[in-house]
Amino acid sequence: MFTGIVSGKGHVQKIIKCKDYISFIIKAPKGFSKNLLKGASVSVNGVCLTVKKGKTDILEFDVIEETLKKTNLKNISKSCKVNLERSMTAKTEIGGHLVSGHIHGTGEVLKVIDRQETKDLQIKIPANLREYFFYKGYVALNGCSLTIGKVLKSSFYIHLIPETVSVTTFKDIKKGDLINIEVEQTTINTVETVKRVMLERKV
Repeated sequence: MFTGIVSGKGHVQKIIKCKDYISFIIKAPKGFSKNLLKGASVSVNGVCLTVKKGKTDILEFDVIEETLKKTNLKNISKSCKVNLERSMTAKTEIGGHLVSGHIHGTGEVLKVIDRQETKDLQIKIPANLREYFFYKGYVALNGCSLTIGKVLKSSFYIHLIPETVSVTTFKDIKKGDLINIEVEQTTINTVETVKRVMLERKV
């Protein structure tokens, strides 16, 4: 589990294409991999990946085809930047919300509004996820815990504070990019419960 508070940006150093999976070699920020063991979970652009190798802030992850299909990792190339977060511990301060690292879909960036230090994004909502988006609800985008702004029929807005712009890859986001979306689990549970109750009342 993660908190959605991104620790920093990693730089993709190398991509190794194997028969049925891809290996990413990523340089993490200084000190990120301290005491990080092989087999540990790390959020990479919001995707929970298992550390294959880790030494002096150079991390290696294997990504299978199913994960590539469902996330924006399929578009990652050498020299790209990715959001990184280590898994939470019992002592972790939860500044965002609980994030599993299991991506529900990807959304296309429809509009980027740059201001002096802040940034607004309009993002398309995948059709199968629209019922889970509410004003002031939580969502994890590329692993970053964020509060949902205005919700339209098929898109929503996110308002990024200076700290988020500075620490994450949102600083370089552009129109047309795909963003990994993980819907907050409590929202899913609530919506599905209401749907079930309404259905039962009709029977």
